[in-house]
Amino acid sequence: MIVFVASLAVADALSEACDVETDIKWPNDLLSGERKICGILAESVETPTGRAVIVGIGINLIAAAYPEEIAAAATSVAEASGRAPEREALLASLLRALSRWYSLLHEIDGALKVVAAWTSRSSYASGKPVQVANGEEVWQGITRGVEPDGALRLETKDGMRLVRAGDVSLRSAKRY
Repeated sequence: MIVFVASLAVADALSEACDVETDIKWPNDLLSGERKICGILAESVETPTGRAVIVGIGINLIAAAYPEEIAAAATSVAEASGRAPEREALLASLLRALSRWYSLLHEIDGALKVVAAWTSRSSYASGKPVQVANGEEVWQGITRGVEPDGALRLETKDGMRLVRAGDVSLRSAKRY
């Protein structure tokens, strides 16, 4: 759920600070014009005071942030907005948005509200033909929303499958 919170926060911050509108691809990529502008990774770790989550947010601010060979699939804030990003303004906006969404997550029914907001901002959440790879397993199907815990519902030729981890690709997907 923390990746959904981070995705929503990044989307808010890019809109507010940079006038860049994004789409969210399950579970952790933000796209601008169908090109990746941000990736989010989260990992839980044990600490002396208990479990913690480390969230990494990588926003492509300029085209030099990614190799030229992936330029067709990636974009930057500068390219999407037509101007150099103001890093401090973006960071301030991101911190405010993270605080808002994280606070909402801890309210009554907060997780459901986060999932609903995430779903409303993701054209990839439902009705998209995708291919999902998880290790050696590969499934093709149509996205059919997300579960309350954030798992992707994938309608395959063999029925409905819940996907909790995997790499979702649109490029190699085909209707089944």
